[in-house]
Amino acid sequence: MNALADISPAALRQQIRRGEFTGNTSGVAPGFVQCNIVILPSLWAADFLRFCQANPRPCPLIACSAAPGDTALPKLGAMDIRTDVSSYRVFRDGALINECDNITELWTDDLVTFALGCSFSFEEALLEAGLDVRNVSERVNVPMYRSNIPCETAGPFAGDMVVSMRPFLPADAIRAIQVCSRFPAVHGAPLHFGDPAAIGIENIAAPDYGDLVSIHEGEVPLFWACGVTPQVALEKAAPPLAITHSPGCMLVTDLRNAELAVL
Repeated sequence: MNALADISPAALRQQIRRGEFTGNTSGVAPGFVQCNIVILPSLWAADFLRFCQANPRPCPLIACSAAPGDTALPKLGAMDIRTDVSSYRVFRDGALINECDNITELWTDDLVTFALGCSFSFEEALLEAGLDVRNVSERVNVPMYRSNIPCETAGPFAGDMVVSMRPFLPADAIRAIQVCSRFPAVHGAPLHFGDPAAIGIENIAAPDYGDLVSIHEGEVPLFWACGVTPQVALEKAAPPLAITHSPGCMLVTDLRNAELAVL
């Protein structure tokens, strides 16, 4: 991953398109916004848009298709959404049926793409503040958990939030909250810190997505709203087809993180 720390987003997307990069994108192309992806048939798009609008913490909308069938998101850079994410998840009737690195054969002129803000964007600001972002320093995917924090319902889309976790000493946790509050477009401040059971997480050593990270003596876990939340909503809504990124495998865009900061 270090070898890709200075790669441009456009060059990274080309490597992904050619199958030369297949991993998670945490710490890659620092300075640039990374996005969660949800792709749905057009009949489902309006309700999902309302779900995002009703739940801006886990589903901060950055961009969406100008029209069904568009494979580009010009606001985010020159790209082909069918090939430029390192790993996709494919859902049929709410059930995960496959993970793949290319969705060209699944594409139709009826599909609409949503790009949602990702916590990887605020990790850069945490690092610049001198904080140890554990999943970055240990070179693993961030741990993510299903919580019992309910989302607002919109049409068929409902469910509880997924949260990502990063541990900090109490003084550093206060600083992390201050830093992330400046980035509401990429989940903002944590939703919870401390006791995982208070938000329905029974075993912090067993993430539902991503990888386990070390929690050192004296540290407390901080939990942020996570862009994997729509995958839970998709399971409940059960559209005939839905495509998302695989957790940790984001669309890396040309949009700079600094453009999203609230000063």
